[in-house]
Amino acid sequence: MRTYLAEILTIGNEILSGRTVNTNASHIARRLTSLGFTVRRITVVMDELDEISQGFKEAIQRSPKVIISTGGLGPTYDDKTAEGLSLALGRKLVINQKALEEIENKYRQLGLQITEERRKMAMMPEGSIAIENSKGIAPGIYIEYNGIEILATPGVPREMEDILETFIKKYMKKRPEVKYVEETIYADKVMESALAPYVKQLVKKYDLYIKTHPKGYELSNPSLEIQIAGSSKDEEEIRKRINECIKELEEYIKNLGGVIKNSQQENQ
Repeated sequence: MRTYLAEILTIGNEILSGRTVNTNASHIARRLTSLGFTVRRITVVMDELDEISQGFKEAIQRSPKVIISTGGLGPTYDDKTAEGLSLALGRKLVINQKALEEIENKYRQLGLQITEERRKMAMMPEGSIAIENSKGIAPGIYIEYNGIEILATPGVPREMEDILETFIKKYMKKRPEVKYVEETIYADKVMESALAPYVKQLVKKYDLYIKTHPKGYELSNPSLEIQIAGSSKDEEEIRKRINECIKELEEYIKNLGGVIKNSQQENQ
């Protein structure tokens, strides 16, 4: 089996100063690992154009299958990821029309005009695909370069997670040669915050990707969609591990007063 290597690039002075914990990198690493990738390196760089460009260049030189960056796609002066990626690839920074239309529509719904700062979020390296952002404004950037799939996401965790999932499910072309199994369970009457410590334990115990997606209101009407995923060369082994994890997870939910609705298995 060939090894599918991945690299993660985090962009932000707040990470380097210690003000913000790099939870985005750990989330991306867990998700890529669940798909069968080997994350070879996680790099953090400053919000400076040369640093960002060099970070991408160095990652590209190591020829992983995928590079995922997080941070630096907003409207402010120090959001320089798109420009840094353009420099690294030697491609022009241009307006992506799909991205611009999505951004304009979102601001129009808020009754706001498009400004140069807001328009900036539609600037991408020539040849990029804009990945829709259903949790925020700035689209993700997806581009292939020398056989490497590169995805740039915003730094806001919920936006990063949303764009990453969309990329994996709709755009990613190269997957590790392993069996990937994903199952979803649904639960009512249990708060995400109450379940969170148990999810953390199960992630460590079973070495799986587990993600809770709130569908109701945390305090008044909690409802969760819970994604459990993993990969292995042995299909029977990964199915057994996921099923055992789900049994424990459902027990935790019931003990917290929650109600299991149903489950829906999905193989990719």
